[in-house]
Amino acid sequence: MNKITCIKYGKDQQGLNYVPYPGELGNRIHNEVSQKFWQEWLSYQVMFINENRLSPIKPNDRKRIEVAMQKFFFEGGVEPVEGYTPE
Repeated sequence: MNKITCIKYGKDQQGLNYVPYPGELGNRIHNEVSQKFWQEWLSYQVMFINENRLSPIKPNDRKRIEVAMQKFFFEGGVEPVEGYTPE
């Protein structure tokens, strides 16, 4: 079992069993983001991609998703989703 200190949920959290994204960002996520926090990102990412009509195969869209991921995990915020108002 891979226990980490998650940047959101603190000590003794279940870490990811794989590096979820290439490069330095993926390594940082693997080391600092718990499975629980990663699942939150996946839910947000689906909404972000759909609402903004992005395609992960397009380089510009992929870069926009990567910027949103960086903000979500490490900069204390998320990229606004057009038409979405938090409760």
